[in-house]
Amino acid sequence: MPESAPAESQLPNAPKFQTDRSHYRAALERWMRRAFPSRDGLTVVDIEVPVSTGFSNETVILDAAWTEGGSDLQERFAVRIEPADGGMFPPQTPHCAVSVELQYRAMKAVAEAGAAPVPPLFGYEPDPAVLGAPFFVMGFVDGRIPADVPRYTEAGFVVDEATPEERRRMVLSAIDTIAGIHSLDWREAGLGWLDPSGTGQPTTALQIDLYRNHVRSELAGREHPVLYAALDWLEANDPGDDRVGLTWGDARLGNMILQDYRTAAVLDWEVCALSPTEADMGWWLMFDRMSFDDMGIARLEGYPTRDEMVARYEQASGRAVLDPHYWEVFGAMRFCTIFIRLGDRLTAAGFVPPERNPAVGNQVTAALAVLLGIDNPTPDLLTR
Repeated sequence: MPESAPAESQLPNAPKFQTDRSHYRAALERWMRRAFPSRDGLTVVDIEVPVSTGFSNETVILDAAWTEGGSDLQERFAVRIEPADGGMFPPQTPHCAVSVELQYRAMKAVAEAGAAPVPPLFGYEPDPAVLGAPFFVMGFVDGRIPADVPRYTEAGFVVDEATPEERRRMVLSAIDTIAGIHSLDWREAGLGWLDPSGTGQPTTALQIDLYRNHVRSELAGREHPVLYAALDWLEANDPGDDRVGLTWGDARLGNMILQDYRTAAVLDWEVCALSPTEADMGWWLMFDRMSFDDMGIARLEGYPTRDEMVARYEQASGRAVLDPHYWEVFGAMRFCTIFIRLGDRLTAAGFVPPERNPAVGNQVTAALAVLLGIDNPTPDLLTR
């Protein structure tokens, strides 16, 4: 067996949290012994909280060792823990109130259907008494993830190491993965608990109403003229797309684990929904625009153009992309919405002073105004 892990008092803390994690090792060890009764002497030998974990879900990485069948074995796991004040996005239904439960159930459905690669799942724990909040345990998938900070288009392995052929492979594999998710039949997969209509008829109009109500609640009386203009525009220009399926909701490279520049696992399902599937392409294209155009970065050699990505999706999915601008606005509206809670959390945690709270004035609001072709009276407070 490997040597014992450091004492719990040495457990590293991610700076975004004030939570006492000193009990995590012992609690997770007890939980895993119950979950894997055939693994003799199971011990958590190492545990860490990555510094990037934070405002969506907390992630804990642990190594467990045990004896089974006369052999000493060791495996790495990832634990996703519900944040104290809930997820970043509005719950689709009352069944989605606990973000980690939503993620676990969605990933399980995707895995069972073989629609897309996800990490192996080992159990969901609803009882907050174990760690202080609900959580689920999944296998740790080796690989590389394109970074958000600095953006993978300006620094890191995608810029510095990848060949043009590898960049192209990475993006086209990701597009194929998104198409695979959309191939899942949500009714056959038993995903009715995600249906905000409650009648088997989820629509774009329901999504707009859901986000409008969430925005109103999160703003708590504050003005947000660009976001409200976007909601009005989306309502007035609803294309009535009835090609509804499971949407991943956060379709971007930063949520994919890569092996040899191919998608090995899809992460972060907390914003999945039953929606016209073109919404995922809108979100993907929005992030592409924000990662190149909005940052003044030239498209990397080998990196597919927006038209090439759309064509690949149409080929892989068998579905035409009918209104990419609408769905890009829809994506930017959703991204703008979560910035309200994100800005408030940053301010509450002391990372920015109240006068620079980016809940309303941020780069996403600016990008949304450009997409709508309107003035933005709320400048980005984070870059001032």
